[in-house]
Amino acid sequence: MPLDATGSPPPDELDPYSAQIANAFDRVGPAVVHVIAFGTDGRPKGQGSGVIFTPDGYVLTNAHVVAGAARLRASFIDGQAMDAALVGEDADTDTAVLRLSGNGLPHAELGRSATLRVGQLVAAIGNPLGFQCTVTAGIVSALGRTLRTRSGRMIDSVIQTDAPLNPGNSGGPLVSGAGRVVGINTATIAPAQGICFAIGIDTAVWVATRLMRDGRVRRSRLGLSGQTVPIDTRVRRFHHLAQPSGVLVLEVVAGGPVAEAGVLRGDVVVAFDGMPIVGVDDLHRSLTEERAGRALPLTLLRRAEMLEVSVTPGEA
Repeated sequence: MPLDATGSPPPDELDPYSAQIANAFDRVGPAVVHVIAFGTDGRPKGQGSGVIFTPDGYVLTNAHVVAGAARLRASFIDGQAMDAALVGEDADTDTAVLRLSGNGLPHAELGRSATLRVGQLVAAIGNPLGFQCTVTAGIVSALGRTLRTRSGRMIDSVIQTDAPLNPGNSGGPLVSGAGRVVGINTATIAPAQGICFAIGIDTAVWVATRLMRDGRVRRSRLGLSGQTVPIDTRVRRFHHLAQPSGVLVLEVVAGGPVAEAGVLRGDVVVAFDGMPIVGVDDLHRSLTEERAGRALPLTLLRRAEMLEVSVTPGEA
C-alpha cells in the first residue's frame, strides 16, 4: 500500500458522484437550520428545515412549517439555538422568510432554477423526523411541474426530484452538485416512492424579496394555471416569434379574468401587457399589484393561430 509523506495510508479518494454530494453538503450544510414551531401553549406544534441565505440571518423555509406558530426556534448542526422572527409568509407559493439575530452567520449561495436540466444531480439537506442535518441525493426527475398548495393555489414551475424526503425536510434546500441552492423542498406524494417536489429558487427569491420589503406578496391574478412548454419551430417562424417557449394553459378558473376573456385550456400564452412570456416565472413576475383592474393585452397561440385578447386581472 502506498504511503503519504507522513508515512500513513492516503485517505480514500472519492468518486466523482460522491465528491459532488460531499461538496454540496460541505458548502450548504452549515447554513441549514432545524425550525421548530411552538403553539400558544408553549408546546411544539410542528417542525421543518430552513436555509440561511444572507450573512445577516435571513432564512428561507416553507409557509406550512411556520403557519400559526406563536414562537419559532432555529437550531444549527453544532447545537446552537436561537429564536427566529417571522418576516412574512406566502401560502400561495408555500414560502416563508424568517430572521435570526446575529451577523456573520453561515449562509448558502443561491443558484438558478431556470438553468436546471432533467437528469442533473441534486442533494436535499434537512432534518427529516428530527434527525439533524441529513443529506439525501438523487436527480432532477422533471421540470415545470404544477403543485397545489394548502391554500388551494397551483404553484407552477416546480422541480420534481427523486432525492428522498421525509417529514421535517420541508423548507430545507435542494442543492446542485456545485453547492448552490436551486430549490426549497416542499412536498412528497405519500403513497409513491421517489416522487418529491421543490419550489424553484427563482420563484422563492422573487417571493422572499417582497416578503422582506412588504411583509407580504401583493399580486394580481389571471385565474389560470399553466406550465412552461416549447413552441414548435414552424409556428415560431410563421409568427416571427423570437422566444423558444411560452405558457401552456392547463386550467381556467370559471368566472375568472381569463375565462371572461375567452382563454381556453390548451392555449399558449406568449405575451402579456406587451412583454414576452417565456415561462411561468415571467407570468408570475408580471402579475403585480399595479396591473389589477386594468384592461391589458394577452397574446395567445391557439394551435397555429395567434390571438390577442383583452384581460382585466383581478386582485389576488
